[in-house]
Amino acid sequence: MIAPKTEILIVKFITNQASISELDELEKWLLDSDNEKVFKAYVKTNYAIDYNMKKFDSKKVKNKLSEEMANEIKVIKLKRRRKTIYYYAAAACILGIIASAYLYKSNAPIKAIESAPTTVTINDIIEPGTDKAVLTLEDGSKVELGKSSYYDTQDAKSNGEQIVYNKAKLNQAEVKYNYLTIPRGGQFHIKLSDGTQVWLNSESRLKYPVNFIANKTREVELIYGEAYFDVSPSTENNGSKFKVLNKSQEIEVLGTEFNIKAYKDEHKIYTTLVEGSVAVGNGNEQQKLLPNQQAKLNIEERTFKVYKVNVYNEVSWKNGIFSFRDKPLKDIMKVISRWYDVDVVFETKGLEEVTFKGVLGKNQNLEEILSAIKTLSIIQNYEIHEKKIILK
Repeated sequence: MIAPKTEILIVKFITNQASISELDELEKWLLDSDNEKVFKAYVKTNYAIDYNMKKFDSKKVKNKLSEEMANEIKVIKLKRRRKTIYYYAAAACILGIIASAYLYKSNAPIKAIESAPTTVTINDIIEPGTDKAVLTLEDGSKVELGKSSYYDTQDAKSNGEQIVYNKAKLNQAEVKYNYLTIPRGGQFHIKLSDGTQVWLNSESRLKYPVNFIANKTREVELIYGEAYFDVSPSTENNGSKFKVLNKSQEIEVLGTEFNIKAYKDEHKIYTTLVEGSVAVGNGNEQQKLLPNQQAKLNIEERTFKVYKVNVYNEVSWKNGIFSFRDKPLKDIMKVISRWYDVDVVFETKGLEEVTFKGVLGKNQNLEEILSAIKTLSIIQNYEIHEKKIILK
């Protein structure tokens, strides 16, 4: 079994997200022959590494990897690593190509593909999302945050990638509330005045106080969308508890990391515990979660179910990765549509239920993502018309 930290290193390496220090750490781990076997088995079982390589040529793969990594790694490190890390990279691609034959399955009858059309209509290149948000202040005024924009007041400052609130005195009687709204095609990071950090996904909105009041429960509200919380413990905040509210549920925490997904267009709310302890309640009942468990609240039926999940797959979005494990294509395309700010249409209804397992980097343009899915014959073809995607 692979430790969560090592699993993150492997996936970040595969998707070209790893830093130099992370590559060093992975290389040391791979020096153990037992770890090498675990690595190969993991890749074969979980991921299709390179969907676009139908004909595998190990020499070309190594050359391609060499060129890509040379842009990110200093030459001196490349020379030292070439005989080790490249070997494993090639092995990963070999296993990925072999595995791609069975990395998807269909729960609905799909027509056999005899001569899929090769032409794809593309009017625009759709780039991936970026760091951007709209900050709404107490007086209702709005501030756009994003790359190359700066914001600096007595309460908070932003460098365009995150907004950090100053630690305020806790004895203030009045609380001022701000809202941070993330549009489709965006993401943003916020550090609250108590030290709690929140990563907000596309199409999300968070309500929070500029400052917290001493000896009172710290409360924020995820109005809609998805957020990952790393909560500052109560021991560092005069014993004050922390709660995350939503119109359908309430989460009470002490000091922990967890993810909430509560989109407006979905009838379920997913709360996934990474570490620590949380209690999830909806007014009728309360469920306590353990690490690696997920509570699924059916909003219409007002019922909870708790499952054991692969936490990495649930929170990988925070680290710049799409990780899907046996997800229906309709659910996958919801994630894609939010990040790339597009609308998706299924020309064939049965395609919605085709399931897919794989890992993709969020920094790719949309055509690369769709091409990957097409190469596995999950779809026959696709068309891109401005902000509309048609899957065939």
